[in-house]
Amino acid sequence: MKKKIIPILTVFVLIFIILLCLFAGRKIKEYMPSKEEQDLNEYFGITTQGGISMELNRSMIEEKALLRDGQVYLDYTFVHGQLNDRFYWDANENVLLYTTASDVIKASADSKKYYIGRKKASKDYTIVLVDADKTYIALDYVAEYTNLTFEVFKEPDRVLLQTQWGSVTKLQVKKSTQLRVKDSIKSNILRELEKGDTVIKLEEAKDWVRVTTNDGLIGYVQKKRLGEETQETESHEFAEEAFTHQIRDYAINMAWHQVTTADANNAIAGVLQNTKGINVISPTWFYVNDNEGNIANLASADYVKYCHDQGIEVWGLVSNLENTQVDSTALLTHTSKRENLENQIIAAAIQYDLDGINVDFEALDAAVGEGFIQFIRELSLKCDGNGIVLSVDNYVSSDYTQFYDRQEQAVFADYLVVMGYDEHYAGSKESGSVASIGFVQKGADDIVSEGVPPEQVILGMPFFTRVWAETPKDTHGDDAESASEGYVPYELSSEAVGMQSAQRLIEVNGAQKKWLSQEGQHYAEYVNSGVTYKIWIEDAKSLEEKLKVMDSHGFAGASFWKLGLEDSTVWDTIIKYINSK
Repeated sequence: MKKKIIPILTVFVLIFIILLCLFAGRKIKEYMPSKEEQDLNEYFGITTQGGISMELNRSMIEEKALLRDGQVYLDYTFVHGQLNDRFYWDANENVLLYTTASDVIKASADSKKYYIGRKKASKDYTIVLVDADKTYIALDYVAEYTNLTFEVFKEPDRVLLQTQWGSVTKLQVKKSTQLRVKDSIKSNILRELEKGDTVIKLEEAKDWVRVTTNDGLIGYVQKKRLGEETQETESHEFAEEAFTHQIRDYAINMAWHQVTTADANNAIAGVLQNTKGINVISPTWFYVNDNEGNIANLASADYVKYCHDQGIEVWGLVSNLENTQVDSTALLTHTSKRENLENQIIAAAIQYDLDGINVDFEALDAAVGEGFIQFIRELSLKCDGNGIVLSVDNYVSSDYTQFYDRQEQAVFADYLVVMGYDEHYAGSKESGSVASIGFVQKGADDIVSEGVPPEQVILGMPFFTRVWAETPKDTHGDDAESASEGYVPYELSSEAVGMQSAQRLIEVNGAQKKWLSQEGQHYAEYVNSGVTYKIWIEDAKSLEEKLKVMDSHGFAGASFWKLGLEDSTVWDTIIKYINSK
């Protein structure tokens, strides 16, 4: 019996030993570091022939560059969005533009040649590649005009871009170790690190430090394997361009003069006789008349001479609103058409001896934003070369007008005019002020916060107001419409009138004015033939509140829409603030 038991016990012991070994093996394996090396092509996400990985400011990005003939090319959308938005690609005419303080630099697709103004030059590489639905720019070319450094590495192909500099933390490896993909000893190895190697610290966890090597491998190292931290300052010398502006050494007192026929120019003496202190007048003489960039012209040399004799500069206004058949997007996104428009404007300015140009391009679509900014860049160089001041009219800031890029406008244009009116306009769904003081104040604050220097800002103010009419609807109280939520029992309409016309309406209808401190203006209301009329009044007192905003912000001056709508008494108030600057 004993002999039979002994073999059975032996089997159980052997099974136990085997299980113990298996358990111990698993435990040992659990705590043993992985020796598997990471596939670097997979790590850098390189899946296509000629693709090259990118890191920007020591951070890996999904965007890939292109490697062609030893040259790195970057996608235009990446360049424009992340590195330098002054590059402008005209997809209609396949030309890349870059505007400096003195020249427009132009490079056509798939060519080594380019133009600096009219001067021809060339590179030893193709500057722009058009590949399928993407446009690529040579990195060497981008770097000429951009505050960045870069390094290119092989096996796998990758480029490290840097646009930010300052203090970095460096760590020295104190004992040979591994750089791993993740913060775990089971994670794949990116590289073996030797004692004395240096890495740059990105962030720190409990037992691991996220670091990058000098050639762009980003991973994790055990904290115990690293020595003390040292701080180093990185810097890059890049000569930023200096842009100059034609800024007057006096406050601007500007008014727009609406001219709709050539004969209206003859009335300039009468228009000016009731004004005081105007030093700039902007007649509405020019407008875009077709999609090729040709302009309609109502200018008058006699008008200009008369104004000059009175010591008044003439800044001719050019608009995109008069001819509704013009497609502003098509015009401004074609380089040849845009240049034709610019040349016609400059030719007219020279012909009529204008002192300045006032650009008033309104109601643009977001799709034309970059084309519009390029138009301002190019026009500014032509204006500057001919001693012509360039001013640009702008809406107050809002989410849907951000594409006007007022900060970039201010780099090239001499003045930006903020149209501090049309808070409520003809198509508004509710009645209200044309320019309450809160609206004006916010418009002034916003343009400064966007980076526009105050000395380049002219604050636009209204000489007009709106008479709002609430006409009762002819509906029954129990019908479906009147019972619906949000029902408005009247039809709303409005009419823009001048200061004197508004005052006459108030007097004729026996209305009483009251001062609204929150709006910074008087208000009047009356009923005539069952219709309720409401007027937020513009007068000397409301203008003074706006002039205080101009003054407190240190703006270059003021402009007023439009001559002929003002009460002559407002000029004493205006010059009090203009002359004090």
